[in-house]
Amino acid sequence: MENSVLKSVKGTKDFLPKEQAQRNWIRRTLEAVFEAYGCKPLETPTLQYYELLASKYGGGDEILKEVYRLSDQGERELALRYDLTVPLAKVVGMNPEMRLPFKRYEIGKVFRDGPVKTGRLREFIQCDVDIVGTSSMLAEAELISMAFAAFAKLGLDVYIEVNNRKLLSGVLQELGVPAERAGDVMLSLDKLEKIGVEGVRDDLRERQVEEPLVAAITAFLQKGALTLDALAKQFSSDTFRQGVQELQELFDYLQGAGVSGEVRFSPFLARGLGIYTGTVYEIFLQDRSIASSIGSGGRFDEIIGRFLGDGRAYPAVGISFGLDVILAALSMREASERAAADVLVIPLGTETLSLGLANRLRASGLRVELELAGRKLKKALDYANKEGIAYALIYGENEVNSGQVIVRDMRQGSEEAIALDSVSSWLSSRL
Repeated sequence: MENSVLKSVKGTKDFLPKEQAQRNWIRRTLEAVFEAYGCKPLETPTLQYYELLASKYGGGDEILKEVYRLSDQGERELALRYDLTVPLAKVVGMNPEMRLPFKRYEIGKVFRDGPVKTGRLREFIQCDVDIVGTSSMLAEAELISMAFAAFAKLGLDVYIEVNNRKLLSGVLQELGVPAERAGDVMLSLDKLEKIGVEGVRDDLRERQVEEPLVAAITAFLQKGALTLDALAKQFSSDTFRQGVQELQELFDYLQGAGVSGEVRFSPFLARGLGIYTGTVYEIFLQDRSIASSIGSGGRFDEIIGRFLGDGRAYPAVGISFGLDVILAALSMREASERAAADVLVIPLGTETLSLGLANRLRASGLRVELELAGRKLKKALDYANKEGIAYALIYGENEVNSGQVIVRDMRQGSEEAIALDSVSSWLSSRL
């Protein structure tokens, strides 16, 4: 094999053990939070029929530009999934007897042939939670509460921007934007924070929005900060009012439940996918060390019912966390790298007994590596230090005879002898 082919496809990468250990920890942390909120695990195929992903009930024309298409030997048109929401809709549609509300989480790879940037490759992992079968804003409140809990466990300080598509649709309707142009205008407005008012104006023109509408939208944006109360005084359509009511109900739930994270109203947040029908939200780092969102979601009340076509309503709301962008955020912090083990057991002529000791420590829940290379004590300790292992256990004939083990704190450089039968609890209390 020529060296020229020994490279990763653009937008993909190999995750070596240290980085993959961190990714695994993120995944386990999120799974624990999801399950604490009563969510059930689900797994769907990476391969889907292109017709399903490209249907008018899917993500819309914008996302289809990034779909990886392929065909099998039977000449069936297939595609790699671009998110986990459309496959979920397929599952619910194929299982109409499913008890609702259905709360599921899925962590899996998705693929988008889009721009590569920090925290966003073309093959990446999404961590999704969706609630199907309820239109209550309590579901949104629970997902937002869960998001703050998850990022607290991950040690990241975040805020969440929230809007409602009904509110935004009502604003555009009263500004004179026809329904068939609303999607394009929303996509432009969604970029306001990144490109400013002039950038939105130019983007609208590129989308061939009529000049009188461009002027009206630009004038509206130039009025400055727009709070929920300020908008409520300017607009009055039924669609707008419904969006306001849903947002106020959501904020009341969050405040009443004592959810302490920062939630910001963002009147032009629209989210790119066309499936969203109500609440939408995006999660950002407070320090914005990564400019893009590290999580997002919203309400999609129509897609599942349309797939099934049985006349029933399947209201749904979901949230998605980007594992790789979370990893990128953690990697920017000091000491973000997580060691593969908490403890290194170093046998000094006591290999069999040391294996037994390592297994007892593992059974108590500790992550333990056994020194297997026969290194001398100094080199074994140097290895533990380089790997970021917190404690080294030195176990030789003297320790066997005394019923003790020498525990070296690799961070402090200190040592002490601990009774063999209590070393597990001693370590657990410190890790």
